[in-house]
Amino acid sequence: MKYSKLMNTTKTSQRKPLPYAGQRRNHAGGFGWSVDRWNLLDRFLILGSENGTFYVGAQELTADHAKNVIEVIKEDGERVVERIVDASQSGLAPKNDPAIFALALAASLGDDKTRSAALKALPLVCRTGTHLFAFAKVCNGLRGWGRGMRKAVANWYLAQPTDRLEYGLVKYQAREGWSHRDLLRLSHPQTNDAEQNALFKWVVDGEVTGDLQMIRAMLALREIKDVSQAADLIKKNRLPREAIPTEMLTESAIWEALLADMPLTAVIRNLGNMTKIGLLKHGWLSGNSDSVQKIIELLRDSGRLERARIHPIGVLAALNTYALGHGVRGNGSWKPVQAILDVLDEAFYASFKNAPAIGKRLVLGLDVSGSMVGTQVAGVAGLDCRKAAGAMALIHEATEGEVTHLAFDTSVYPLKISRKERLDKVVNLLARTGGGGTDCAAPIRYAIDKKIRADAFILYTDSETWYGSQHPTEAITEYRSKMGIDAKLIVVAMASTRNTIADPRDAGTLNIVGFDSSVPQVIADFLS
Repeated sequence: MKYSKLMNTTKTSQRKPLPYAGQRRNHAGGFGWSVDRWNLLDRFLILGSENGTFYVGAQELTADHAKNVIEVIKEDGERVVERIVDASQSGLAPKNDPAIFALALAASLGDDKTRSAALKALPLVCRTGTHLFAFAKVCNGLRGWGRGMRKAVANWYLAQPTDRLEYGLVKYQAREGWSHRDLLRLSHPQTNDAEQNALFKWVVDGEVTGDLQMIRAMLALREIKDVSQAADLIKKNRLPREAIPTEMLTESAIWEALLADMPLTAVIRNLGNMTKIGLLKHGWLSGNSDSVQKIIELLRDSGRLERARIHPIGVLAALNTYALGHGVRGNGSWKPVQAILDVLDEAFYASFKNAPAIGKRLVLGLDVSGSMVGTQVAGVAGLDCRKAAGAMALIHEATEGEVTHLAFDTSVYPLKISRKERLDKVVNLLARTGGGGTDCAAPIRYAIDKKIRADAFILYTDSETWYGSQHPTEAITEYRSKMGIDAKLIVVAMASTRNTIADPRDAGTLNIVGFDSSVPQVIADFLS
């Protein structure tokens, strides 16, 4: 018997744990490390779990995260609330849903101080009616409506300026099986403000009193048949799309009126609809229509992008869908306007406007295995982790002078990506690459074989590695030894699982969750 093979920490099959390393089996059958409860909380708040992963269904994954959130609430509930508020307000996450769910758990299952902190944070996390309805739905099933809950919801309504409150009541009338009427009847907000009382009376009783201009306009719109009159009424009263009768949303004049005051998130979400009905198109002489020019101006306004909390992945999702020429759901199709594609491409880079130049030699390992294709990004329909990895590669290419791009599954696919490359082209390139099993050690071994000199390896992966005769941590150790370079390993988690390939015992290894605009700075700080 060759005893040395039984205790070898330089080459261990990924289907076996490293000796005495504390590894656990991942969902794919390989072995890695489990992140701690607080890191897992971050992964959930930033990446969510609503679509599950390639290996784990959404219901099972969400149940696992819910259990973890409850555990950290018991450990330090006030710290959990602080983390929820930070993730929600700082724009770390593409979607706010996980933060709302976690806040509802804290408000329902925490101790007195935790529940009080969670309810106090309600307006910071739940900024729209849709958010509030989602929070109420979870709380109603867990805790019911005590005095603290009624007071918190009442204060949510009372704290809003009248014009903003009226807009919200019109735009977000009902979601999640809840309506403003339900919440107002349960919370009973008390105020001496005549305008607020008039708004509450309309919601609860349907009676319009006082100067409720937007509500009166919305009701009048239901009786108007002439499109031009309807468009004038929409522009004059700044009516949102949700207030428009469905049959009118097939008219370009209506969409043009809506565009005059449409929030930026809604603009990005409705580019396909506006193109499909003919509002966004190339002009015969001037090149682009007035509406196209307006959208170009909006998306080039970096300050507006920041104020609207537009996450880079939100821009990428919009570009991905718009370039396809059809929605992920539904049967509608359109011919993309090139100028819109160009400005979305610009907006993606603008969201990383402060991305620093690191000045290091980087090897980017882009996981293109089957599990990356089967895992959607933070609940964004049609955008999988493989495409997002390609987008992040462009950010590094745009800021660094020496980047080696290596896509990998169980093999390695060298990529030629230039900083002049279009984002949608790179996304499509990654979509056609790989699709097999996962070996996260592959790009490091490739660099050893090809003698590629690198200061750091950055792997964008879901960490579900299982294939190969060597663990990634063994590969990076071998690279350092053979190349004589103290290279660092950075693992960017692209799915909210408990697994990581980053060795917690290695000070030269960094775990990152998510891929928002702060990631390049985090990487630069670590490498410097």
